[in-house]
Amino acid sequence: MTFGSFDEICLKTSLPLCSVLGSVNTTSTFQVGILPECYARSVELANTMIFQIGNAFVHFGGLGTFLIIIYNIRAKYTAIGRTEMLYFLYLLICLTISSLIVDCGVSPPSSSSYAYFVSLQLGFTSAVCACLLFNGLLCFQFWEDGTRKSMWTLRIVTFLWFAINFIVSIITFKSWGTSLDNRDTTALFIVSYIINAIILFFYVVSQIILVIFALDNYWPLGSIFLGVFFFVAGQIITYIFTIDICRGLSHYVDGLFFGSLCNIFSVMMIYKFWDSITTDDLEFSVANVEQGVHAFGGGDDEKRHSGFF
Repeated sequence: MTFGSFDEICLKTSLPLCSVLGSVNTTSTFQVGILPECYARSVELANTMIFQIGNAFVHFGGLGTFLIIIYNIRAKYTAIGRTEMLYFLYLLICLTISSLIVDCGVSPPSSSSYAYFVSLQLGFTSAVCACLLFNGLLCFQFWEDGTRKSMWTLRIVTFLWFAINFIVSIITFKSWGTSLDNRDTTALFIVSYIINAIILFFYVVSQIILVIFALDNYWPLGSIFLGVFFFVAGQIITYIFTIDICRGLSHYVDGLFFGSLCNIFSVMMIYKFWDSITTDDLEFSVANVEQGVHAFGGGDDEKRHSGFF
């Protein structure tokens, strides 16, 4: 496999982007799309074909999990990085919804809109990675959390990285007369896979440094290592063992099912880590609950003092 090519990956894993890449066999009747050796069977419901039904349940479960986490975060009124962490969860919800659209056939692979939704999915994935690193650096208190400056910086950074990934993806998929086309995917591979992997690596390293040198409690390291374990396990299952899983389970689910499940566990560990290194001022929280006016209002961007504990 040449560097930047998705051919070998797509022959093993039924990724959404594989349906809009150029065919491996140029003499084939179908000039677009790479079909994997084994993929989860579709289900017909009310004259509607639903793809990846098992993965759909995982996505719905993920949405419920993210909403519960958002509720718990909003209850910690004075925790450091509260507003930024909420923004991270909102981006995850957008990513999950876009994954539902492309995984389950809400926008069929044969439709003209499918490439745009796949590009949206890749863009939200990259925005989530950038937001996560921003939240990781925020804990070092280089700048004040929750301020308008902090939030607008986060919004601009995530939007720019989202836009870069979206533009590279859609130009690659559509082959609009540029050097990027659906057979030359090196730029897409570097932007969506290599750089995002580097971003996640720096996030993990920064949080390990934070725990070792800034905190007196080493228990949060357990959440970091568990999160890394689930994420790596999900990638291995998705890209290496998906064919074995698909054949072993008679095409009912494939590696995407367990990969998506591991990603949700990783997010839960990220929240657990953040929750373990931040505490809330109980007196302030009770006061807000009693007043009941601004508890869930627009005070998220106001400047406030915060620390690790």
